[in-house]
Amino acid sequence: MTKTVLVVDDDPTQRRLIQAVLERDGFAVSHAEGGDAAIAHLTSGAPADVILLDLVMPGLNGQDALKEMRARGFNQPVIVLTASGGVDTVVKAMQAGACDFFIKPASPERITVSIRNALSMGDLKGEVERLTKRAGGKTTFADLIGASPVMTMVKRMGERAAKSGIPVLITGESGVGKELIARAVHGSSDRAGKPFVAVNCGAIPENLVESILFGHEKGSFTGATDKHLGKFKEADGGTLFLDEVGELPLDMQVKLLRALQEGEIDPIGSKRSIKVDVRIVSATNRDLQQAVSGGRFREDLFYRLNVFPIEAPSLRERREDIPALVEAFIRRFNVEEGKRVIGASPETMQLLTSFDWPGNVRQLENTVYRAIVLADAPYLQPFDFPAISGLAAPIEAVSISPSPPPAALLQATHAAMAAAVAEAPVRILDDRGHLRTLEEIERDLIQHAIDVYAGHMSEVARRLGIGRSTLYRKVREQGIEVDMKEAG
Repeated sequence: MTKTVLVVDDDPTQRRLIQAVLERDGFAVSHAEGGDAAIAHLTSGAPADVILLDLVMPGLNGQDALKEMRARGFNQPVIVLTASGGVDTVVKAMQAGACDFFIKPASPERITVSIRNALSMGDLKGEVERLTKRAGGKTTFADLIGASPVMTMVKRMGERAAKSGIPVLITGESGVGKELIARAVHGSSDRAGKPFVAVNCGAIPENLVESILFGHEKGSFTGATDKHLGKFKEADGGTLFLDEVGELPLDMQVKLLRALQEGEIDPIGSKRSIKVDVRIVSATNRDLQQAVSGGRFREDLFYRLNVFPIEAPSLRERREDIPALVEAFIRRFNVEEGKRVIGASPETMQLLTSFDWPGNVRQLENTVYRAIVLADAPYLQPFDFPAISGLAAPIEAVSISPSPPPAALLQATHAAMAAAVAEAPVRILDDRGHLRTLEEIERDLIQHAIDVYAGHMSEVARRLGIGRSTLYRKVREQGIEVDMKEAG
C-alpha cells in the first residue's frame, strides 16, 4: 500500500512543490493549511503515515499542533519545517516529539531521505514493541492483524475466553496463526505477564514425551544426568500451549487427562505428585472428532480440551486482511534485514490478494520475506514474487480435424507461425519476412524489458543476464530513452 504524507503548511505553493517531489517518489500526499486542519484530518481517520509540519502558521502553529497530536494519541512520525534555523525552536520541536527537521527550501533528496528515515524509525519502534509484548506474555487481540468479519469473530470469542480459565481448543489449517491466537488469549487474561510455554506435540520423539511434558528426576532413566522440570512446571502460574495436540500417543493422553483433572503431575522417578496451576490452550489442524471415532484420540480428553473451541480461518477466507498483513511483514523485515522498502505497489497487492495461499499466513510471511531480501526498488513489484506471478492459466487444448491433407497442414502451420511472430513483443522478421538485424532485435528486447520491469534497471539486467554496466552502455549506444527508477 502507498504511504501517505500529510503536508501541513499555510503556503499553497510550498505544499504543491513538496507534493511534486513526494509523488515522483511514489508517495501519496494529503494537505492541511494549518494546525487545526491537520488535527481534523487525523481525527477523521484519514491516512497519514508521516507528517510534514510547518512551525510558523496562523492560528494553531506547528509547536502547539504537535503537542495536541501527541496529547490525542497520534504517534505518526513528524518532521518539522522551518524557514529559519533557530536552534531553540528546533530543540523545542524535537522535545515535543518531532523526529527530524529541515530548513525551507530543502532539496528533494533531503525531503525524501528524511521521510524514509522517519518510516524506518517507525518500523523499528513497532518491532521493538511487538517483541517486548511477546517476550513479556502481553500480546493481546488488539495486536492481531485483520478486520475481516471472520477475524473479528475470532477476536471477540478469544476475548470472551480470556476472561476465565476455561480450556480453549484452536482448530484450523497449518499456517493460520493458531499460536498467535493462543498468545492473545494468554495476554488478555489475568495470567498476562506470567509464563507462556509452547510445545509442539508432533515434534517430540515418542519416548521423550512424558519427560518433556511432566519432567523427570536425576537418574530416573538412562541418560537422565540432571533433574528436568518439564513443560507443565515451567508454565506454572501461566499458560501451557499444546500445539498439534492430536499427535500425542494414547498412553500420554491418559496422563495428560489426569494432569488436567487433578491439577498435578507425576515426574518420572518422583516419589510424589507435584501441584501445578496451569491454563491449557491446545491447537490442532486435524479433525479430532474423526480421530476419536477412529480410536486414535481419547474421547474423554477431547471433551476436556474442547470446552471452548475457536476456529482460525484460512487466509483465502479473509483476503481483505492481506494488505494489512503484507504491510506488517514489510515493516518487520525492513528492521530485520536493514532494508527500506516503503510498501507494495497496487499491482503487487492485487496479485497477492488474488492468490489462494495454500500455506496461509505462514506462506505469505515467507514470500514477503524473500521479496524484501531481493528487492532493489522502494516498492515491491509483481516481479519480486516470481513463484506467484509466474503462475499461468493452463493452456487450452487445440482441436485438430483428423487427417488433414499434408499441403493444407503445412500452410496452416506457416500461418500460425507468422501470426505468432507478428504478435510477439519483439519482432524477429521484418515486413517482408526477412530476419531483422541482431542490433535491431537487441534494441527492441532491451526496450521491452525496460517497459515490463518499469525502468528498474537492476531487475532488467538480471532478467537479460547481463551486468548493469553493460546494460547502461547498450542503452546509451542505442539511444534508448528510459525513466530509470534507480540510480544503479
